[in-house]
Amino acid sequence: MFAIKGEVSDPSAETFAFNAQKTMYDGKYIAKGDTIFIFASENQGGPGLIASGVVTSAKAIPKKRGIARQTPRVSISIRRTALAKRRLGRCELRLFSDWNDGRPETELNFKFYRQATNKIVGISDDAAAFLRRFF
Repeated sequence: MFAIKGEVSDPSAETFAFNAQKTMYDGKYIAKGDTIFIFASENQGGPGLIASGVVTSAKAIPKKRGIARQTPRVSISIRRTALAKRRLGRCELRLFSDWNDGRPETELNFKFYRQATNKIVGISDDAAAFLRRFF
């Protein structure tokens, strides 16, 4: 399972496209057919969790020559399958900062908000089950 935090211009769109997105926490392994949870980045005025969907295409971006350390990047397209019914964003997850407590809320806070850049991340089954409760 995967989640993405990125700039979303239309939270109610049927499809989403994210180009050359940074990946972390095994996000580089995203592939067509994977389930993904979409967070509209609060840094760009979004509310946090907005939708879930299925990846319809995923293409790794080649690394640039001559740069020693590069974060893998991927372009993806997503077909929305559900809209979130409850709010979940930085404010709700901020309280979960005991990085070793094993809670899905803490995992999401750590992966998305400890380093606040937009990114695609791999998430645990527990985190996916937690996110499903918002739909």
